[in-house]
Amino acid sequence: MSNPKPFSLRAAALAASFGAVLALLQPAAAETTLKLAHASSAGSLINKAAEMFAEKLKAESGGSLTVRIYPDAQLGDEGPIADGVGAGSIDIGLGGVADAIDPKLNVVTLPFLFADAKAAHAFLDGPVGRQVFATGGDNGFHMLGALDSGFRQFATIDKQIVVPEDMAGVKLRTPPNPVILATMKALGALPQSIPFSEVYTALQSHVVDGVEPELRDFYDQKWYEIVKHVSLSNYIWTPNYWFMNKARYDGLTEAERAAVDKAAAETTTWYRAELGGVYDGVIAELKGKGIEIEAIDPAPFRAKVDPVYAQFGQEWGADFVANVRKAAAGQ
Repeated sequence: MSNPKPFSLRAAALAASFGAVLALLQPAAAETTLKLAHASSAGSLINKAAEMFAEKLKAESGGSLTVRIYPDAQLGDEGPIADGVGAGSIDIGLGGVADAIDPKLNVVTLPFLFADAKAAHAFLDGPVGRQVFATGGDNGFHMLGALDSGFRQFATIDKQIVVPEDMAGVKLRTPPNPVILATMKALGALPQSIPFSEVYTALQSHVVDGVEPELRDFYDQKWYEIVKHVSLSNYIWTPNYWFMNKARYDGLTEAERAAVDKAAAETTTWYRAELGGVYDGVIAELKGKGIEIEAIDPAPFRAKVDPVYAQFGQEWGADFVANVRKAAAGQ
């Protein structure tokens, strides 16, 4: 009787080879690419944070999630980016315009709310801050957090602003943030809502007399080529709200959602640690270019903004605004 063993070995070898071929023919695991858009420049700290987030997310997800970044308002200014995320044409957005998400998010931009960046971060990480940033779910957004857009200053082409009276009748470009618009009016300025990408030409043609910028944007966008006077007032702290299309987020696996959240949290921690050195460097660079930079007393400006708190207390609820103001002061 013949020994069947050689046949069995040949069959096993053939089966193994066939299995290997089938494995090669199987499609690779699906890779999801998320579109992330913002209006800051490609060389900005915001874009570096976006790049870090992309790297961390790819690693945390085992390569199942990748991110394609669109800086420089390639997919629109901040308002259209928020609208695009809500509609699902953009997956993740960063920007200072929150009306499409929930107008109450603008409470963190009330004038002179935070003493410094440390106070702003403590608020965001605390219970009231987390409650504020939990909004947006009903409107199709999942909040990933906020990256500092920083404190905003006063900057004009022809004169230094030192006291509130210097702002009377001055046309200042602002983003379409209702709190900033109301604050400018309370201080006597004439706010002009101009898209971020059009600010340089608006300054160049003197459509506006100045801006109320965050200093990194002021430097990155080269507004200093026209605007020569900067008054450091820290009059408003603004975030780059960080948000994702909720349906897109909910459609990820549990592990992928955890990867998104972890990558966002770790990127936020890194970003905050970088801020101080970045601002020191920007101020030094601006002074080196001959820009007049002067720290001014915020007290007389602060005395004029109570009507802004009253206005938005009526709109969002007096208790809500009072609780935020108290928590922002560390109470």
